[in-house]
Amino acid sequence: MDLNGISALVSGGASGLGEATARELASAGATVVIADLNAERGEAIAKEIGGVFVATDVSDEEQVKAAVQAAVDTGAPFRVAVSCAGIGWATRTVDKFGNPHDLASYQKVIQVNLIGTFNVLRLSAAEIAKTEPVNEDGERGSIVNTASLAGIEGQIGQIAYSSSKGGVIGMTLPAARDLAAVGVTVNTIAPGILETPIYGEGEASEQFKQRLAAPVPFPKRLGTAAEFAKLARTLLEVSYINGEVVRIDGALRMPPK
Repeated sequence: MDLNGISALVSGGASGLGEATARELASAGATVVIADLNAERGEAIAKEIGGVFVATDVSDEEQVKAAVQAAVDTGAPFRVAVSCAGIGWATRTVDKFGNPHDLASYQKVIQVNLIGTFNVLRLSAAEIAKTEPVNEDGERGSIVNTASLAGIEGQIGQIAYSSSKGGVIGMTLPAARDLAAVGVTVNTIAPGILETPIYGEGEASEQFKQRLAAPVPFPKRLGTAAEFAKLARTLLEVSYINGEVVRIDGALRMPPK
């Protein structure tokens, strides 16, 4: 699918993987709607890439509807949605003091990472389905979601995060099968350890990142947001890749901790 001249929605587009993806899509000629909670950063990036910013909590149906409508209102056909919004969490099922994992934090992670991704998927797909097909295959658009290796090989303390990302992985194939009827492909990226602002800056941060990179077979480093963005673009452009969960991890297999 040609990304030039279309509109695209990127949730979590104000930083990290989402920002890199928004910039990549804009470089391909798409008008990008950045849906994020960080208004200052989101507006600055949108202005820089000729896009639109919409303040969005992905777990809120009305706010996602507004972001999707903004993509429709650009005037370019709305054909692409990429979900990068998410939060992390680390708590054991039962801690060393014998306390059970609190339910509220588990629900919050599921609400944002899983339900938020589903919100973007379902509401975007409904609008993309209204566009005219772009080719003889009947293709109308493409959706890429973001999971994690934690959704496949969850580590100690990741039960909430792994549950949320495992859910995103689990929705990939049925979503692709559901949306085949309207010519929309669905794929999911499962990143390993990628370099994002979450690790901070400075000497201590660099040492920490080196320890994280140590078990990666090759390349022996953290992945980059730019590499994620290029993979997302490939999944959007190559229509025969559909219903797939694609790892980007340097052949890493996560140990228990």
